[in-house]
Amino acid sequence: MKRILLVAAENGAHPGGQVGGVGDVIRDLPLALAAQGWESSVVTPAYGMFNKLPGARHLSSIEVGFAGATHTAALWEIPGTAPRVTHLAIEHPLLSPDGPRKIYCSDSPDRPFATDAGKFAFFSAAVATLVKQSGAPPDVIHLHDWHAALYLALREFDPAFRELQKIRTVYTVHNLAFQGIRPLANDESSLAAWFPELRVAPKIVTDPRYSDCINPMAAAIRLADKINTVSPSYAKEILRPNDPAHGFSGGEGLENDLRQAASQHRLTGILNGCEYPKFGRRPGWSSFLKATKDVLEGMDRAAGPAFHAETIQRLASFPQRRPGIILTSVGRLTAQKTALFLQPTTKGPSALETILENMGKSGVFIMLGSGDPQLEQRISEIAARHANFLFLCGFFEPLAQLLYRIGDLFLMPSSFEPCGISQMLAMRTGQPCIAHAVGGLKDTIQHNVTGLLFDGDTPAAQADNFVAITLHARQLKTDSPAQWQSMRKLAAAERFSWEVAAEQYEKELYESSGS
Repeated sequence: MKRILLVAAENGAHPGGQVGGVGDVIRDLPLALAAQGWESSVVTPAYGMFNKLPGARHLSSIEVGFAGATHTAALWEIPGTAPRVTHLAIEHPLLSPDGPRKIYCSDSPDRPFATDAGKFAFFSAAVATLVKQSGAPPDVIHLHDWHAALYLALREFDPAFRELQKIRTVYTVHNLAFQGIRPLANDESSLAAWFPELRVAPKIVTDPRYSDCINPMAAAIRLADKINTVSPSYAKEILRPNDPAHGFSGGEGLENDLRQAASQHRLTGILNGCEYPKFGRRPGWSSFLKATKDVLEGMDRAAGPAFHAETIQRLASFPQRRPGIILTSVGRLTAQKTALFLQPTTKGPSALETILENMGKSGVFIMLGSGDPQLEQRISEIAARHANFLFLCGFFEPLAQLLYRIGDLFLMPSSFEPCGISQMLAMRTGQPCIAHAVGGLKDTIQHNVTGLLFDGDTPAAQADNFVAITLHARQLKTDSPAQWQSMRKLAAAERFSWEVAAEQYEKELYESSGS
């Protein structure tokens, strides 16, 4: 039986263990690999919380060299329910510098990634030590995003870890927009501070734009045996440079490294999968209103009354009969996810406000999400001006599932999208999507079949086309009910299987013959 170790910052198998799509992959991919005969272990930081889950078991101690000292970290096994899948977590105070239960930390704009970069540098060193000390190392190491990337630099340049070069090591890019860039030296959060004895080749670890900085993601792309992104289209898009004037997000400064990897046949794109549970009847509108009110009141008690009191009042003003069309959106509020909502159209107002104004009383838009405080504020201000817009600031999984099931049309105008999971979750409940024709959105939505796609040569043109296709969808639902129902059924019938994805991972990444 072949064995694999997956290394990541998130694990959706644990309560509170994920922030984004990485957690979904780390939860679901090992199960699909187990079905194909692989024995999978997953390791993340414990963040002062996973080791306290019921049934967690201390396995051993790990002596980790970091920042000029030796630190004792604890290895824990976290209970799981699947055979051939083991969940591990490494605990040490350096892995929860802002206190427990926090996966990512926020730093000031003048020190981006400073806290997290040190945290994940220590994590990479701990994982390298763990693998080195293992009596039976895995056949494959699978690293995810920049948080695990420095493992490859240690494997390459630290004599203590040179034996790890014998283990096939692959690297998944989930989102190129986050690379973990920090100074090479002269900072408490720098390569020299983390590993003062490490002698590296600058051309391997430095950022292509900032010669005095280390770029963990760039180093991993240069050193991994195989690299993949989480959709075929994104794997092609990142070979081109960013072009903001034309609204295009590409290689984020790493396009030359990625083209080099592609020319060496080390780069591929494999679409993420999705789970497909059975759903009951679609909830009625009145049931949805009551359930949402109950959730909001619960969130209100936990988080303070000011914002949610206003939101509950807005909810109470919604029509008691189901509106003509219900638009929904679920996701983190980041520039990637929200820029096109807020992008001014060629006529002036933002795409979001134009959609709301044209929809009038015939429909409602319900958005669930949180993230950038400035984006939260801007969207809250728009919600205050439009009675047909309910902004639920925060995240609560049962409420997200309600929105996926109640909505008629899911809006996902991401500026770029490595894969995306929200569109799959909406489609599986029979909710067609309006989406920007980029990355994984283009790979999962068939235009005019399972949803509707738009594009454009500039951000303003993209905003115009986003508005136009959304209003067209509203009209399609009203004027062509048979076509609309067909789109709903075809969206629900789509299957993006983890089993298929796992087969591709095995063939294209894990097997030496795939080189």
